[in-house]
Formats: sequence, C-alpha cells, structure tokens
Amino acid sequence: MRVTVCELPDGAEGFARAWSQLVQHVREEQSDLVLLPEMPAVAWFCGIPQFRPEVWQAAVVAHQELLGRLGELGAAIVLGSRPVERGGARLNQAFAWTTGEGYQPVHEKRFLPDHEGFFEARWFDPGPDAFAVASVEGVAIGFLVCSDAMFPERARHYGRQGAQLIAVPRATGGHDRWLVAARMAAIVSGAYVLSSNRAGDAALDPAFRFGGRGWVIDPEGEVLAETSTVQPFATVEIDLEATAVARRTYPRYLS
Repeated sequence: MRVTVCELPDGAEGFARAWSQLVQHVREEQSDLVLLPEMPAVAWFCGIPQFRPEVWQAAVVAHQELLGRLGELGAAIVLGSRPVERGGARLNQAFAWTTGEGYQPVHEKRFLPDHEGFFEARWFDPGPDAFAVASVEGVAIGFLVCSDAMFPERARHYGRQGAQLIAVPRATGGHDRWLVAARMAAIVSGAYVLSSNRAGDAALDPAFRFGGRGWVIDPEGEVLAETSTVQPFATVEIDLEATAVARRTYPRYLS
C-alpha cells in the first residue's frame, strides 16, 4: 500500500494554495491512502479562549465543503478529522473517506488540552473512551487524534485489536515529544503510525508557529519518511502484512 502524509499551512488561504499541490503529488505518486492534519480546512480556532458560535459554525461548514473535494485526491482512502455536533455535544471527529463508501466516522478525540494556544476543552466535548479499530477497505485502522497519542496504552489497545495502521492527525508545535509519542505508539502496537501536521505561522496568532513534520513510522518505531518545509508531502510503500509478524514479537507479546 502506498501512503501519503503531509504538512499543510494553517488557515483557509494557505490550505487552499497547498491543496492543489497535494492533489498533484498524490496523483503522481499513485497513493492509496492520504492522511490530512487535524481539522485542516480553517485557521486553528482553538487558540481563541472563549467559544464563539459563528467561528464554530464556519469551521463546520468549511469541513463539510472539504468532504466534497476529497475525491480530487484520487486516493482510495482519505483520513482526517473535522468538527461535528452530535446530541448536543461538539466533537472533533476522526473519519475515513473512501471512493466506494464515502464518509465513515471512526473516533472522537478524547483528550482535550486547555492552555494558551490550545483551549480545546472550551470548544469541544471529550469523545467517549472508546478506541475501536475500524475496517476501511479491508485495512484495520485506529485513530489517535493529536493529544490522544500521548497515551500509549490506547495505541497498545489498538494493537491488541489487530490494528495495521494508526492515524495521528495533529495541530502541534515542533517539540520532539510528538515524534517520541508516535514512535512509541508504533512500538507498543506493532502497527504502522502515520501523522500529518499543520505548518508555519498560525493564521490567528502569528506569535505561534506550527511544527510541521509528518511521519510514516514502521511497526518497530523506525521513521520511514518525514515531511519538511522543502518537501511538505511524503509518500512511501508499506507492507501491511508486516504488522501480523510484529504483534508476535517483543514487546507486543507481553501481557
């Protein structure tokens, strides 16, 4: 399977400029699966400390419109997250989109920061403590949305369910803790871990800079591919059958 990760600019204008380049890359590389960053279609609004209904609604609409454009990528599977409302709750919902089945909700972000630049607990309700693998075009996929990745026991839980791939859409700075968390998720689960991030200055707060760096990490925690400001998209071939072997080896077999 050929998979693509990316780093995309923050904000609607930057995203729009980068989108056509991503479409071209994915089509040229003939990617089977693409992972987008966390809620990529609008500027990172969670830096605003007070909930604003008009900002929320604009983000919901922008991501609904993005869903209608995912087919432009030409990939069989597209993974990402978007803001949704369900039963009176506001959720950051991770999803899989396929050419055959369309939209499939998979997971809602569980762990919500509440500090400068990331007042997510004021904008969202936590998703249920349910980290269940989804079958997407025959691939066993789990999600750790950004801060969810800081809890390796969830990645291990995915591994025990037979996850072949764990997607980590992010909106983070450049701290190495994110790479450590992603590599550890692969090691404890025996799955491939893919992560995509926002990059560059935050559109609503130029004092903050997103860290970029998308990764493809193999089941042993080795980085197979990484994006950069020079190369914001990375595509690599992965062997999903390798995850079955990895789950039988150290440290995955430990109880």
